[in-house]
Amino acid sequence: MGMDSQRRNQQGVEPLMGIIGQMEQATTVEQLFQIQLQLVPENLYAFFYTYFSADPKNATQNILKVKQGGIGMGQKEYYLNTDAATTDIREAYKQTIAKMFQHFGFTEQQASQKMENVMHIETELAKVSRSQTELRDPEANYNKMSLAQFNAAYPHIQLEKLMRAIDVPSAYIQELVVEQPDFFAGADQLLAAMTADEYRDYMEWTEIKDYAQCLDDTAEAIYFDFFGRVLTGRQQDYPLWQRVSSQMDGLMGEAIGKLFVEKYFPAAAKERMLELVSNLQVALAQRIDAQDWMSAATKAAAKEKLAAFIVKVGYPDKWTDMSALHIDNSKSYAENVMLCKRYWNAENVRRKAGKPVDPTVWQLTPQTVNAYYNPTTNEICFPAGILQPPFFDLEADDAVNYGAIGVVIGHEMTHGFDDQGRLYDKDGNLRDWWTPEDAAKFREKADMYADFFDAIEVLPGLHANGRMTLGENLADHGGLQVAWTAYKNAVKTLPAIDGFTADQRFFLSYANVWAQNITDAGLRHLTIIDVHSQGRWRINGALPHIDAWYEAFGIKEDDKLFIPKEKRLQLW
Repeated sequence: MGMDSQRRNQQGVEPLMGIIGQMEQATTVEQLFQIQLQLVPENLYAFFYTYFSADPKNATQNILKVKQGGIGMGQKEYYLNTDAATTDIREAYKQTIAKMFQHFGFTEQQASQKMENVMHIETELAKVSRSQTELRDPEANYNKMSLAQFNAAYPHIQLEKLMRAIDVPSAYIQELVVEQPDFFAGADQLLAAMTADEYRDYMEWTEIKDYAQCLDDTAEAIYFDFFGRVLTGRQQDYPLWQRVSSQMDGLMGEAIGKLFVEKYFPAAAKERMLELVSNLQVALAQRIDAQDWMSAATKAAAKEKLAAFIVKVGYPDKWTDMSALHIDNSKSYAENVMLCKRYWNAENVRRKAGKPVDPTVWQLTPQTVNAYYNPTTNEICFPAGILQPPFFDLEADDAVNYGAIGVVIGHEMTHGFDDQGRLYDKDGNLRDWWTPEDAAKFREKADMYADFFDAIEVLPGLHANGRMTLGENLADHGGLQVAWTAYKNAVKTLPAIDGFTADQRFFLSYANVWAQNITDAGLRHLTIIDVHSQGRWRINGALPHIDAWYEAFGIKEDDKLFIPKEKRLQLW
């Protein structure tokens, strides 16, 4: 269905014209709101996101959370910064909106006016949005209130009606967490002042943008021209099979994951990974004990948290029953994507609304090439997708595996003790368990990392954001240190291979997994939006602080990356 480009091109934009037509006929904000309620099951909330997840201060119970959203370019800087590069991106986005509306049958003049309305709404939302750096503060994102308080503070948002549209009983939203109160205050004012034309055009663009990649070749090309070529510098879109596979991965990921695991993840791989995780836990406990800046009390609490980690490897113990999801071959590809979104929205409500947290649920599908630490469940997870070369190879020697997946394991463990993760206790609750003196020392050391990465110029005139990337940089550096300790605990001697010692292979393996081929446009985009440092600096920003790297390669003072020993950063 997704691969049937002939059928998709014949249908053109018709799959969305029904709902677009309803919006065009509406003449009041209230009529448009009633149309929006039809689309809430597909996650069209307009200005913000809603979801159920663990209450950070009562981590065994799910609670409704609402957070900022609604800006098509994703980051406020794209709307507000005035440098030449950002201005060019903003102008390209405006052209994309106008082109897309013309493709949907509107005149050039109509499309231009719709674009102006969309940009007005999104720019106003950007003004009240928090930056990526500001969003990294868990305490600032925790603002618990009653539904009555929310309604009094933000009367135009009509949250209860939006929740009713996805069959959430009022009893389950009597308390909620408002992650960015200032944003919701601004959004409420914007809703109060919004004209029907602005509301309509903004909703139409949100719907079109969400489904453009499921329509005809022209809609896909217009979408790619901005979100692919302008933002990332890619000159060609991925082939159709890859685009459709990616979409199906997001919509039916666990069903695909089951097939992936059967073919690509043998039992021996899981056993080896569990052994590596156990070795890394021992190593991190050793490194905690070795820190001379921490008190005995904080060390003891840290090791209790480490020992309480839930470890997930490969795939879930129980698979989701997706038998209730029915694909309709008589409908278009876009309409079936809508069905999938409605199914998963209903499934998430069924699983989470008013329910205790289920610690067996995975946040990633088994085939995902990623890993995570979840602070509210105190879990580390390594899907089968990342347990493939170059990250993990059953046939590779220990130096290579410890330098690659070993560092990933250490990275996720260190997230439990980075500037965000350290604020959660062993039970997943947002609670300060550090002595004031130890917390102050931690912040002092962490600030040094932020300053170091702030000084990196990734492109002429564009610096890395050491505050935004702090947690990931701490995890990279900590992961390297913990993996190195575990590697040395496990391996006494290994032969040289292809002229490289075992120690050199450890560091080469680490560098290999973060090798990156990226355009300047892509680098600029990721520097603005990504909480990770980019590939080059995950290597060159981390290794020069590791004493063992100097010893492995015989690094001297006149070598390019040399940092004097007294200036090398050290936390874990």
